[in-house]
Amino acid sequence: MNTAYLLLGSNEGDRKGWLVKAMDLISELCGNIINKSSIYQTAAWGITTQPDFLNMVIMVQTTQAPEDLLHTILNIETAMGRHRTIKWGPRIIDIDILFFNDITLNIPELIIPHPFLQDRRFTLLPLAEIAPDYIHPVFNKSVTTLLSACSDQLEAIRLDESL
Repeated sequence: MNTAYLLLGSNEGDRKGWLVKAMDLISELCGNIINKSSIYQTAAWGITTQPDFLNMVIMVQTTQAPEDLLHTILNIETAMGRHRTIKWGPRIIDIDILFFNDITLNIPELIIPHPFLQDRRFTLLPLAEIAPDYIHPVFNKSVTTLLSACSDQLEAIRLDESL
Protein backbone atom coordinates (compact mmCIF):
# COMPACT_ATOMS: atom_id res chain seq x y z
CA MET A 1 0.00 0.00 0.00
CA ASN A 2 1.23 3.48 -0.88
CA THR A 3 0.56 6.76 0.91
CA ALA A 4 0.02 9.95 -1.06
CA TYR A 5 -0.66 13.49 0.09
CA LEU A 6 -2.84 15.42 -2.32
CA LEU A 7 -3.67 19.13 -2.44
CA LEU A 8 -7.21 19.93 -3.56
CA GLY A 9 -8.19 23.41 -4.68
CA SER A 10 -11.16 25.17 -6.26
CA ASN A 11 -12.05 28.77 -7.06
CA GLU A 12 -15.06 28.51 -9.37
CA GLY A 13 -18.71 27.95 -8.59
CA ASP A 14 -19.61 25.80 -5.58
CA ARG A 15 -16.05 25.50 -4.30
CA LYS A 16 -16.92 23.32 -1.28
CA GLY A 17 -19.12 21.14 -3.44
CA TRP A 18 -16.26 20.60 -5.89
CA LEU A 19 -13.93 19.60 -3.05
CA VAL A 20 -16.50 17.08 -1.78
CA LYS A 21 -17.02 15.69 -5.30
CA ALA A 22 -13.24 15.37 -5.78
CA MET A 23 -12.90 13.49 -2.48
CA ASP A 24 -15.76 11.17 -3.44
CA LEU A 25 -14.10 10.36 -6.78
CA ILE A 26 -10.67 9.96 -5.20
CA SER A 27 -12.15 7.51 -2.67
CA GLU A 28 -13.85 5.60 -5.46
CA LEU A 29 -11.00 5.57 -8.00
CA CYS A 30 -7.72 6.04 -6.09
CA GLY A 31 -7.99 4.65 -2.58
CA ASN A 32 -9.04 5.34 0.99
CA ILE A 33 -8.82 8.85 2.37
CA ILE A 34 -7.12 8.34 5.73
CA ASN A 35 -6.93 11.96 6.88
CA LYS A 36 -7.97 15.40 5.70
CA SER A 37 -7.13 18.93 6.72
CA SER A 38 -9.38 21.87 7.35
CA ILE A 39 -10.33 24.08 4.43
CA TYR A 40 -8.24 27.20 3.85
CA GLN A 41 -9.33 30.24 1.87
CA THR A 42 -6.54 31.95 -0.02
CA ALA A 43 -6.23 34.67 -2.62
CA ALA A 44 -5.23 33.31 -6.01
CA TRP A 45 -1.54 32.62 -6.53
CA GLY A 46 0.09 33.38 -9.89
CA ILE A 47 -2.75 35.23 -11.61
CA THR A 48 -4.18 37.24 -8.74
CA THR A 49 -7.20 38.79 -10.51
CA GLN A 50 -9.54 35.85 -9.93
CA PRO A 51 -11.74 34.53 -7.10
CA ASP A 52 -10.21 33.20 -3.87
CA PHE A 53 -9.38 29.50 -3.67
CA LEU A 54 -10.50 26.97 -1.16
CA ASN A 55 -7.68 24.48 -0.52
CA MET A 56 -7.22 21.40 1.60
CA VAL A 57 -4.85 18.44 1.84
CA ILE A 58 -5.87 14.80 2.03
CA MET A 59 -3.86 11.69 2.84
CA VAL A 60 -4.74 8.73 0.62
CA GLN A 61 -3.76 5.07 0.78
CA THR A 62 -3.57 3.67 -2.72
CA THR A 63 -2.35 0.62 -4.57
CA GLN A 64 -1.61 2.76 -7.62
CA ALA A 65 1.90 3.69 -8.71
CA PRO A 66 2.66 7.43 -8.93
CA GLU A 67 2.15 7.67 -12.71
CA ASP A 68 -1.12 5.74 -12.49
CA LEU A 69 -2.32 7.97 -9.66
CA LEU A 70 -1.51 11.05 -11.75
CA HIS A 71 -3.51 9.70 -14.71
CA THR A 72 -6.46 8.88 -12.45
CA ILE A 73 -6.34 12.38 -10.93
CA LEU A 74 -6.20 14.02 -14.36
CA ASN A 75 -9.20 11.92 -15.42
CA ILE A 76 -11.08 13.03 -12.28
CA GLU A 77 -10.33 16.69 -13.04
CA THR A 78 -11.53 16.26 -16.63
CA ALA A 79 -14.67 14.37 -15.56
CA MET A 80 -15.48 17.21 -13.15
CA GLY A 81 -15.26 19.72 -16.00
CA ARG A 82 -11.81 21.19 -15.63
CA HIS A 83 -10.43 22.72 -18.81
CA ARG A 84 -6.73 23.61 -18.84
CA THR A 85 -6.67 26.85 -20.81
CA ILE A 86 -4.72 29.37 -18.72
CA LYS A 87 -1.79 28.41 -16.51
CA TRP A 88 -2.64 29.37 -12.90
CA GLY A 89 -6.08 30.46 -14.10
CA PRO A 90 -9.45 29.83 -12.43
CA ARG A 91 -10.47 26.21 -12.07
CA ILE A 92 -13.32 24.08 -10.85
CA ILE A 93 -10.84 21.64 -9.34
CA ASP A 94 -7.11 21.24 -9.07
CA ILE A 95 -5.55 18.11 -7.58
CA ASP A 96 -1.78 17.97 -7.04
CA ILE A 97 0.37 15.14 -5.74
CA LEU A 98 2.52 16.64 -2.97
CA PHE A 99 4.24 13.52 -1.63
CA PHE A 100 4.10 9.84 -2.52
CA ASN A 101 5.62 7.58 0.13
CA ASP A 102 9.18 8.89 0.54
CA ILE A 103 10.05 8.80 -3.14
CA THR A 104 11.54 11.42 -5.38
CA LEU A 105 10.49 11.29 -9.01
CA ASN A 106 11.35 13.62 -11.87
CA ILE A 107 9.82 12.62 -15.19
CA PRO A 108 8.33 14.96 -17.81
CA GLU A 109 4.74 14.51 -16.64
CA LEU A 110 5.30 14.33 -12.87
CA ILE A 111 7.68 15.67 -10.23
CA ILE A 112 7.45 14.31 -6.67
CA PRO A 113 7.69 15.92 -4.18
CA HIS A 114 5.68 18.74 -5.74
CA PRO A 115 8.36 21.24 -6.84
CA PHE A 116 6.69 24.34 -5.33
CA LEU A 117 5.13 23.06 -2.11
CA GLN A 118 7.83 24.64 0.07
CA ASP A 119 7.03 28.06 -1.48
CA ARG A 120 3.27 28.11 -0.89
CA ARG A 121 1.60 28.77 2.46
CA PHE A 122 -1.76 27.59 1.08
CA THR A 123 -0.15 24.17 0.62
CA LEU A 124 1.99 24.01 3.74
CA LEU A 125 -0.68 25.12 6.23
CA PRO A 126 -3.15 22.29 5.54
CA LEU A 127 -0.28 19.83 5.06
CA ALA A 128 1.17 20.80 8.45
CA GLU A 129 -2.23 20.22 10.01
CA ILE A 130 -2.26 16.52 9.09
CA ALA A 131 1.46 15.72 8.64
CA PRO A 132 3.54 18.22 10.65
CA ASP A 133 6.47 15.85 11.16
CA TYR A 134 6.57 14.44 7.63
CA ILE A 135 10.13 14.82 6.31
CA HIS A 136 10.51 16.26 2.82
CA PRO A 137 12.70 13.67 1.04
CA VAL A 138 14.72 16.29 -0.88
CA PHE A 139 15.19 19.03 1.73
CA ASN A 140 15.29 16.62 4.70
CA LYS A 141 13.15 19.04 6.71
CA SER A 142 9.77 18.57 8.36
CA VAL A 143 6.66 20.17 6.95
CA THR A 144 6.52 22.36 10.08
CA THR A 145 10.09 23.56 9.46
CA LEU A 146 9.29 24.29 5.81
CA LEU A 147 6.21 26.26 6.88
CA SER A 148 8.18 28.35 9.39
CA ALA A 149 10.76 29.19 6.68
CA CYS A 150 8.21 29.86 3.91
CA SER A 151 8.54 33.37 2.49
CA ASP A 152 5.06 33.37 0.89
CA GLN A 153 3.08 36.18 2.52
CA LEU A 154 -0.26 35.30 0.91
CA GLU A 155 -2.80 34.98 3.69
CA ALA A 156 -4.42 31.57 4.09
CA ILE A 157 -7.45 31.68 6.39
CA ARG A 158 -8.53 28.45 8.06
CA LEU A 159 -12.29 28.10 7.81
CA ASP A 160 -14.23 26.67 10.73
CA GLU A 161 -16.26 24.37 8.51
CA SER A 162 -15.17 20.87 7.65
CA LEU A 163 -16.05 18.49 4.83
